[in-house]
Amino acid sequence: MIYELRVYRCVPGRLPALLDRFKNVTLKLWDRHGIRQAGFWTVVVGESNQELFYMLAWDSLAERERKWDAFATDPEWLAKRAESERDGPIVATLSNTILQPTAFSSVK
Repeated sequence: MIYELRVYRCVPGRLPALLDRFKNVTLKLWDRHGIRQAGFWTVVVGESNQELFYMLAWDSLAERERKWDAFATDPEWLAKRAESERDGPIVATLSNTILQPTAFSSVK
């Protein structure tokens, strides 16, 4: 199992729109594409409270590539994303990192 850590840094004031999009649109589409989330976090104390951190669980890089590409090109996702950004962009920057648990990690 590998994990993908994604960090979305929102345009100021747009975190609620991002959270709403995940809750009401993205997660349903991920279910349809077989994408498994491992958790979502917002910042309580840190550099910015306009960030969303989340992790996805993958069996392999090949699975990630296949499922993520299918999601990213899904016409419903493209339409819903565009609709959610009609008042302007939500995400200013994003980063993603692929992580592999160590042999002694409680998460495998």
